[in-house]
Amino acid sequence: MTLAESVDRDANQALRARFDEVYGQYRRLRSGMDELQTKLAELRVTERSDDGQVTATVGPRGELISVELDPAVYQDRDHQALGRKITTTVHRAAAAAAAATQAMVATHLPDGSGTVDFLRTGDFGALLGRADAVLRSEGERHG
Repeated sequence: MTLAESVDRDANQALRARFDEVYGQYRRLRSGMDELQTKLAELRVTERSDDGQVTATVGPRGELISVELDPAVYQDRDHQALGRKITTTVHRAAAAAAAATQAMVATHLPDGSGTVDFLRTGDFGALLGRADAVLRSEGERHG
């Protein structure tokens, strides 16, 4: 066997091993997506106001599902305070739902995934910056 054939064989083996690794990651990711989708659809987060008079329940995207008011809220008669209490409780529930959604999604994506970072920060620039860096490195390798 010539040196060139040996190098080609080694390179092919390395490529095959990398392909097997990436394909395995893909299969694990894909198999968990249906489960993740179901869990996310079922996710409900409930928060109570500090005094327990307002209860807000939201879905996985922070969408309001229900607000429950304890009868004691009507004794105060301060409609502005009640509005602030409802708003604060709904915002806390939405933030908790976002954190729960991020945690669920993170368990189904590879470590260092730009998607997880995007879900946490909402920063499109970071997500696109990662893609740009990959494209640049590919271009440098082939250019």
